[in-house]
Amino acid sequence: MRLGVIPGNLFERAFIAAGLIPIGLTEGYAPAYGRALLVAADLGVFDAIGPDGASAREVATACGTDARATEKLLNLLASMRYLRRRNGRYRLERHVQRWLVTDAHSTVRDMLRMKRLEWRWIERLDDFVRSGEPIDVHATMGPDDWELYQRGMRAQANVLAPFVARQIPLPKGATRMLDVGGSHGFFSVALCRKHAGLSSVVLDLPEAVEHARPLLDSEGMGDRVQLRAGDALSDDLGESAYDLILMVSLVHHFDDATNRRLVARAAAALRQGGRLAIVELLRPTKEGGGSQAGAFFDLYFALTSRAGLWAADDIRSWQVAAGLVPRKLISPPFARELGIQVADRV
Repeated sequence: MRLGVIPGNLFERAFIAAGLIPIGLTEGYAPAYGRALLVAADLGVFDAIGPDGASAREVATACGTDARATEKLLNLLASMRYLRRRNGRYRLERHVQRWLVTDAHSTVRDMLRMKRLEWRWIERLDDFVRSGEPIDVHATMGPDDWELYQRGMRAQANVLAPFVARQIPLPKGATRMLDVGGSHGFFSVALCRKHAGLSSVVLDLPEAVEHARPLLDSEGMGDRVQLRAGDALSDDLGESAYDLILMVSLVHHFDDATNRRLVARAAAALRQGGRLAIVELLRPTKEGGGSQAGAFFDLYFALTSRAGLWAADDIRSWQVAAGLVPRKLISPPFARELGIQVADRV
């Protein structure tokens, strides 16, 4: 998928193709569109509309907002295909009912709300491009930020965890896994629910664990998924202790040498026949093209950590150097820039 100006008719398509429209002016308004969506999520607009629909005045009454301003917000959301308007009433599009209503099973509302935190980091992009110095985001976050961050990451897992749980092949008879940097623990929850004999230890920073614990407790899996506060770069991971070690959205925080050491220590912590699964957005390698999302997150993670995205070949090279045997890369059809690289300890 790509973000950008979408022509509304054949004339607009032709003008864009001919370079006659300054699309940069239009794309420069993209933050305002995102802000409108965030405001709607924050204020509970989608919940107020609900399954039966509502008028702008009804939404404003439910949300405690100005009716005129609310109507203008709703009209923009309708143009963005989040709502449908008919006879003065607004209804939710199907994808909104599934993903943005608070009580939806797969809701990502908290992921949207986390954008307030991410936009604060992105405001530092000009400094980063000038100096090359990234932000140590974990050091900048206070307790409220950590809570918002953990809730957002948990919501993001609603999209990925079911796919990851289906795709990662566990060794026969697997009973123990280590989820490195797994914070909210939902990837462990999804895997443990799929594999009845499996239990997991989730290792993450103390601040992450503090604010992730209520999220994990709500899953009712406390007998099989346990949180452990620590630092994966320095804590003892054990020797031949686990059937599966999982790292989701972790290695983009570290440079090549650090990742090599981490993967080597993880390999030593695997039992014979055990597997290491690294789940990451992948750096585009196609010159002059490739995934727009991959290119954006490569820049974003370079800004917010000291590395950025890694290519699949990089991840496999760490696994091979650690004595593991990589399997074929797994990518979901809905996000080709995402990769699951599994490797075996033979």
